[in-house]
Amino acid sequence: MLLALDTSTPLVSLALAEGGDVLTAATSERPLQHGEQLAPMISRALAEVGALRQDVTAVAVGVGPGPYTGLRVGIVTARTFALVLGIPVYGVCSLDVLAAAAVDGGVTEPFLATTDARRKELFWAAYDEDGVRTDGPHVARPGTLPGHLLVVGAGPELYPTAFSRTSGPTRPDAATLARVVTEERAALLDPEPLYLRRPDAAPGPSPKRVS
Repeated sequence: MLLALDTSTPLVSLALAEGGDVLTAATSERPLQHGEQLAPMISRALAEVGALRQDVTAVAVGVGPGPYTGLRVGIVTARTFALVLGIPVYGVCSLDVLAAAAVDGGVTEPFLATTDARRKELFWAAYDEDGVRTDGPHVARPGTLPGHLLVVGAGPELYPTAFSRTSGPTRPDAATLARVVTEERAALLDPEPLYLRRPDAAPGPSPKRVS
């Protein structure tokens, strides 16, 4: 059984899948509380399908790009879960998952996938009509993105006047992540966070030597 989770957006997304079928999927109710919600969500999902943690044979995790804190919660959880059980963990670019969901939802032309990068910026990547990434990922202000392409994801929701051609979905989801990994529809990566920029928190200056 595959445990899939993504914390690259303000909401936690989680799914359990087996043999290509999604058994259960859930999205957190409260934004920006990844650390408080992820572990209970895993426990509830396992209970819902009548499974134990030992029944999980692999873990898939969205590696971003995304904000530092939330992304780290998901990746550390996935790596710890896999380490304790001695099972593999697969990382996938969260924008690739969003692109796969867009194609599954009916997008049939080249497009941009976007997620919120905060600071009035977006994480984005370009895809062809089959959902194969052709450029990115990048981080930039909405007005600098290629304006002639269809845009999916958080961009149209956050900056509705910046994009003239838009479509759903609005965020990557773990159910699609599970299918992407099972069907090998995107590159499988090491479970390392894809930040694209330095975290807000930074070490202070070194103390001056006392003479």
